[in-house]
Amino acid sequence: MGIFDEIKKKLSHEFIDIVEWLDSSNDTIVHRFERYQNEIKNNAQLIVREGQTAVFVNEGQLADVFTAGTYTLSTKNLPILTTLKGWKYGFDSPFKAEVYFVNTRLFTDEKWGTKNPFMLSDNRFGLVEIRAFGTYSFRIIDPGKFVVDVVGTDGNFTNYEVNEHLKSLIVTRFTDTVGEANLPIELYAANTSELSETCQEVMQPEFNRVGIELEKFYIENVSMPEELKKEIFEYSRLDKLDMTKLSQFKAAKAMEAAAKNEGGTAGAGMGMGMGFVLAQQMGNMMSQPSNQPTGNKPQQAAAPAPPPVPVQVSYFYALESQQAGPVSFDRLKELFASRTINKDTLIWKQGMDSWTTLKEVEELKSFLGGNTPPPLPSA
Repeated sequence: MGIFDEIKKKLSHEFIDIVEWLDSSNDTIVHRFERYQNEIKNNAQLIVREGQTAVFVNEGQLADVFTAGTYTLSTKNLPILTTLKGWKYGFDSPFKAEVYFVNTRLFTDEKWGTKNPFMLSDNRFGLVEIRAFGTYSFRIIDPGKFVVDVVGTDGNFTNYEVNEHLKSLIVTRFTDTVGEANLPIELYAANTSELSETCQEVMQPEFNRVGIELEKFYIENVSMPEELKKEIFEYSRLDKLDMTKLSQFKAAKAMEAAAKNEGGTAGAGMGMGMGFVLAQQMGNMMSQPSNQPTGNKPQQAAAPAPPPVPVQVSYFYALESQQAGPVSFDRLKELFASRTINKDTLIWKQGMDSWTTLKEVEELKSFLGGNTPPPLPSA
């Protein structure tokens, strides 16, 4: 053996190629292994660490994929690449191929959110604007598909790049899912866990198409304009309150406030009103017959006859083209206050020839707030 053969043999042993990637960053998802003209020696050592996958690509076509382990690259463990290259009897060193290392660890605490508010239709409040944001986690489960469909020829594909694609997908699917849920607007913020699970199920097939698994998806907050929040709070309070008692309470508070304003017109009017009421009560007392007869023996006063039992009037109303009821006057008033019915709702009670709108029923006109008493007479 000549001296040059010895040198060649020595060099081939000392410079056997090693193909590996040591990840020094926290945000790299795909790294392309760089070699001069992408040349890899025969019997080169491929080292794939835990949380990595090596993907071989030949002229833009997916070839062999390697999971964690150490491999000696030859025709035995490069079956797809051997077929693509047409190596029937082995291959001469070096050969050309692109090697992409894919980070398959779990990427957690990724942020998403709606850049602009989106519109929802609510049965009571009409069109409303809401925003939402949260977090999600994902991992690459099909490195070959991900490299071919998403990465392309990018030599260093980062977490930021894939997140821009995923965030757009998340926001689109989130708005579609929330719109189809058709929940009352106040329930979105109270059911974020259930909505999160539903959204994850809807989004998962979209992620799988590019080789990604959506591990977790969380909705942290659903927000709406402050004026809408106030309306919802007021509606919730009215829905729970006894409207008759509330009206009595507000009337009593108004009388108390007016009585305290002794120097003002309201105080004078209140004093006059209370005087009229007192005078009427005294007149009623004077007009009643005396309980004491002219004789020496007291005579027991005859008990006054009780008034007739009031007849409870029942009302029927139309709701979404369906007949509802019967309900009492007070219950009908509560339904009007909670916006379940309005002035144009059709009403019917016994004695009426046909259905009539609420605003045309005489005793129900008080719901509209138009029954204002005339001014008190002057002193």
